[in-house]
Amino acid sequence: MSPDAYLLAAIAVMTAATFATRALPFLLLRRGADHPVVLFLGRYLPAAVMTLLVLYAVKDVPLRTAPYGLTHAIAIVVTAAVHIWRRNALLSIAAGTGLFIWLQRSGLLAGL
Repeated sequence: MSPDAYLLAAIAVMTAATFATRALPFLLLRRGADHPVVLFLGRYLPAAVMTLLVLYAVKDVPLRTAPYGLTHAIAIVVTAAVHIWRRNALLSIAAGTGLFIWLQRSGLLAGL
């Protein structure tokens, strides 16, 4: 098998696997959409995943050196505030991430 054919076959297999993992839950759980477990997971799993991502992102923040995690705290508060205000996950994540990067690059809080 030539390297090009091998690469195309690998891409085809990865594409099929990705499509299957995205489509199968919708096909298999179509009739069970009203099941209490599915409703529970749909309600609480997104918030749990976001909480885990935030905790993972701040686990190594140095709290004993300037700026004492202030950039992270401000970005988290702004993200939560924008989400509560607009109820738009994309907007709130973009606002918090943009503010965090700006605070990190500008050095406004470095002198604390």
